[in-house]
Amino acid sequence: MTLATQDQGYGEIALVDLLDRLLGTGVVISGDVVISLAGVDLVQVQLHALISSVRAEMTQ
Repeated sequence: MTLATQDQGYGEIALVDLLDRLLGTGVVISGDVVISLAGVDLVQVQLHALISSVRAEMTQ
C-alpha cells in the first residue's frame, strides 16, 4: 500500500516508511466526538494520545 503525494517531487511513500517517519519523531492525536439529540449531549468521547517509539526516547 502506498500513499500518493502532491506533485512536490517526493513521489510515492510506502505506508511502512510513513509510519517509521512518524514514530521516529513522535505524533500527537487529539480529537473530540459528541453525539447529541435535540441539543442534549448523549455521548462524548475525547481522545488524546502521544505515540512515540522507545528508540527515539532512548537517544535523547
